[in-house]
Amino acid sequence: MYVQLRETADELAGVLWREHTVYRERGGGVVIRGEHVRRWISLGPTGGKDRALLRAGRILDGGTTAPARTEVVVDLTAGTAELAAVCRRLLADVAAAAEPGPGPGPSRAGGPEKRERPGRAARAARPGRRPRRERHTGPGSWFVLLCVAAVLGVWLYGVFGTYPY
Repeated sequence: MYVQLRETADELAGVLWREHTVYRERGGGVVIRGEHVRRWISLGPTGGKDRALLRAGRILDGGTTAPARTEVVVDLTAGTAELAAVCRRLLADVAAAAEPGPGPGPSRAGGPEKRERPGRAARAARPGRRPRRERHTGPGSWFVLLCVAAVLGVWLYGVFGTYPY
């Protein structure tokens, strides 16, 4: 099955993108990466004869792949042109999902809008609020350190203080 997937992936890669990388993934499938378009396509076995799971997703900024946005089971006996058309449709879906659309603006009716939390500087600058202290070692931590030092001192005195030098 891997050989058939690899051959199909090589043909698809040549039709879809001039610049591409084809490699084997852990699950026995084949991945086609188009770095210049920041997309990937995966052909994986489905358990059926001459059928494959076709998935598409984005390539993130660091070069890692995002999880698949869309997937479909395809017949590998179909021609390369038909498979390429399915791939183009999936890639178009991925591109549409990746671009932020014009979201709803703030409404005066008080609808279900997402509120962003103000940052640290904005919280400290609010009137009527005292600025927060920076984190430091508190009195409780100093007390614990003092107790540990005392126990260590008693143990050292017990071990080395009773022997004449």
